[in-house]
Amino acid sequence: MPRGAPAARPGPISGAPAHPVRLAGSYHAGMESNIEEHGDAQDTDGRVHQPRLWVDNGWTARVIKNEDDDGWAVAMTRDGEREPALVGPWTMGRDKKNPKPLDVNAFNTLVKTASEVIRRHEQALHAALHKQFEIGTDSGRVLVTLDIVPDEFDPHALLAAQDEFGERLAQVKVRPDFKLTKAAAAAWIEADYRKP
Repeated sequence: MPRGAPAARPGPISGAPAHPVRLAGSYHAGMESNIEEHGDAQDTDGRVHQPRLWVDNGWTARVIKNEDDDGWAVAMTRDGEREPALVGPWTMGRDKKNPKPLDVNAFNTLVKTASEVIRRHEQALHAALHKQFEIGTDSGRVLVTLDIVPDEFDPHALLAAQDEFGERLAQVKVRPDFKLTKAAAAAWIEADYRKP
């Protein structure tokens, strides 16, 4: 490079927007990210390791500005998802103005936390949409299950029974607000699995 010529700035990262990113969702409406560009930030396999953007192992951590309180937050988004699984406060750097840079240890902790949030959400969703009771009968134990299908056009539930060997004995479509109790399960078995 000739003496006195300006140094070339590294170009933007492939796929990264050239303007601040606004996250979707009501919680994210006031948060923006001013992603800094660094030349050494992207590997050939798509990993990005920047102070405010870390993409690796199926996750993206993005440090974002919280316009409401002059603080910083970090949003963790799993690959293929539109909304972050986790948005939480992020630590200020030593200058008390800019955010603390992301690093591999912080990223791994955030991945673990976000994965746990998703796991808990999936468990809660499953518990809300699935109920089961085991009923003792003369021919053995019968597992009666109710699975709610939250279909936008045809919401319903499937009431099913199976024997202790896993063989299906019956399955009927019921209203999504059907209340499965132990007594209701026993009554359904006694009625030879007729639609309640």
